[in-house]
Amino acid sequence: MEVVGASIASAEIVAAWRQNIETMRKLLGWPDAPVHMRPHHGGAALAFAAPIDQLYTATEVNEWAWMAARGRAELFAPGHPHGTDPESALQMLRRHSAAERLPDLFALMQAANERDLPVLLDEDCLSIGTGSGGRSWPLATLPHPDSVSWSALHRIPTSLVTGSNGKTTTVRLLAAMLSAHGLRCGFSCTDGVFIDGRMLETGDYSGPSGARSVLRQPEVEAAILETARGGLLRRGLAIDHADAAIVTNISDDHFGEYGIDDLGGLADAKLIVARALHSRGTLVLNADDALLRKRAEKLVCRIAWFSLDDDDVLMRGHRANGGTTCGVREGQLWLSHGDVRTSLGAVVAMPLSAFGHATYNISNLAGAALLADALGITTATIVDVLSRFGLGRDDNPGRLEQWKFGGISVLMDYAHNPEGLHGLLSIARSLGGKGRLGLILGQAGNRGDAEIRALAAMAATFTPDLVVLKEMHGYIRGRGEAEVATLLREELLALGMPPMALPMQPGELKAAREALAWARPDDVLVLPVHEMSAKKDVRALLDSLEKSHWQAGQALPDSL
Repeated sequence: MEVVGASIASAEIVAAWRQNIETMRKLLGWPDAPVHMRPHHGGAALAFAAPIDQLYTATEVNEWAWMAARGRAELFAPGHPHGTDPESALQMLRRHSAAERLPDLFALMQAANERDLPVLLDEDCLSIGTGSGGRSWPLATLPHPDSVSWSALHRIPTSLVTGSNGKTTTVRLLAAMLSAHGLRCGFSCTDGVFIDGRMLETGDYSGPSGARSVLRQPEVEAAILETARGGLLRRGLAIDHADAAIVTNISDDHFGEYGIDDLGGLADAKLIVARALHSRGTLVLNADDALLRKRAEKLVCRIAWFSLDDDDVLMRGHRANGGTTCGVREGQLWLSHGDVRTSLGAVVAMPLSAFGHATYNISNLAGAALLADALGITTATIVDVLSRFGLGRDDNPGRLEQWKFGGISVLMDYAHNPEGLHGLLSIARSLGGKGRLGLILGQAGNRGDAEIRALAAMAATFTPDLVVLKEMHGYIRGRGEAEVATLLREELLALGMPPMALPMQPGELKAAREALAWARPDDVLVLPVHEMSAKKDVRALLDSLEKSHWQAGQALPDSL
């Protein structure tokens, strides 16, 4: 079965829409299942179940039920059910259902389920098993179950990574640990799909398509799947069987999309990953997040907790009951199984911690260590990776990358919400001496005005001397040209920043160039960069300036 959903605003129409769906499902002979409705600020979200080989028909049922509830046929077109003619709509939907039905798919999925094998399904392909233990077939040429070599199929160790901040860093850390453990690792994240260190796809692959891409690679022996909120709410999980999962934290972001209006709804969406864990799987949670502590009270899966305070009451209580934790105590990162405690090393000696200043990365280090432990990676391997990951910029590109040249310090990161920006600017202030602070700032257009202004307000709390407002062309998402940059600038002006300190630039590379041109010796520049092409260009610019011994105050070469 699969879930199909949509959102509207009228309670009366919701009730009629729901009744129409229930009626049509019975007429189509689909298995009985509840129709779920969840109210939210924009109206309501409604979801219902349909046979796995009837999803196109289910979307047609959904649209017909909506039109019929409104008494209009605004979406009517040849080949689609008519919203105001129930009898002709039923005949059309029955034809769709018959054309879409795939009995061989059901037979294969049942056989896989009997053998406890994972199944991956999309519009074109069915896969049974994962990675090196998987096999795929086009839906048009599915085999009979008796012809499948079942003994060659198996699952590979699989982890899910979600949360508001730190997902990609956690993915890369765990990938390094799995590789050091001797496994060919594949992972998907907001930067692309990577197999054994090689980029297979570039772009944001933190949803189900990226997960399937990794899990269908025959050389992959372990998989890590970044699982972002958008993919969860639009498409759900690509898999229903994972060995470990983590929720890094929950913070204000993306409100108003897909019926998520508050932190509670966001936490519930991200905790969907817990449903994919098998009976022995482990869910890793942040004990420093009050909402996750509260939500965990209703979870029935095995939980491992991490914290910046290893002596936190929850951490101590969890260990007293034989649970697993990872936390900081007296400058050391401790991995504990009940009362058996092992030091993973001094936090300040872990490059990713930026000498202990990057507290959010210390949390990422602890969370990744727990995931690795849950997957059976040895403590020695975990210690080794924590001691060296982050020494090279290629370890974690686009996340807390640092340059020192020409008398200035430069940080490039992905910080995309107030909490992330707070962490990044805190590190910048710890690096700065008597110099000034410069920042480039932008936001995706699908954030609400209040969220955009909150990002500007967070920047203002660090009293930067320069904020270059940038347009992010790949992230306009329904906004007008320069609309987001203008909102940010208006908020910063209202908070007291002078107009001359708030220039605007039409792209991220141009914003970075303006900040560099402004810089003088001892200054610190903070460059949150989001677009893939811009990351590459800004990184190349900084590398070139470093190599050419450029000095702050000099003109920037036009060719860079």
